Amino acid sequence: MVTAIVLIEATSEAIAGLAPQVAAIAGVAEAHSVAGGLADIVAVVKVNDHDGIARVVTEGISKLDGVAKTQTLIAFRSFSEAEMDAGFDGFGD
Repeated sequence: MVTAIVLIEATSEAIAGLAPQVAAIAGVAEAHSVAGGLADIVAVVKVNDHDGIARVVTEGISKLDGVAKTQTLIAFRSFSEAEMDAGFDGFGD
C-alpha cells in the first residue's frame, strides 16, 4: 500500500463544497478542510502503487472544479499507534 498526502489549494468560492468531492474519489481515504497552512484541503490517498497516486491526483483531484493547485507528498514510511498495537494482538492475553 502506498500513501500520499495531497495539499490542495482551492478557489475561494469552491472551498466549502470541495472536500466532500475529494473524499468521494476512489483511492482517497480521507479529506480534511484545514486552516492556517499551505492548503485549504488535505487529502490522504492510499492506493496499491505509485501509478494509483498519479491517477487519483491527475485524473481525479486536479480535474475537480475549484482546484487551483495541488502538491503531493509521498510517504516512504508510515507509522500509527493502531498499527503498532495490532501487531501485538493476542500476545499476553
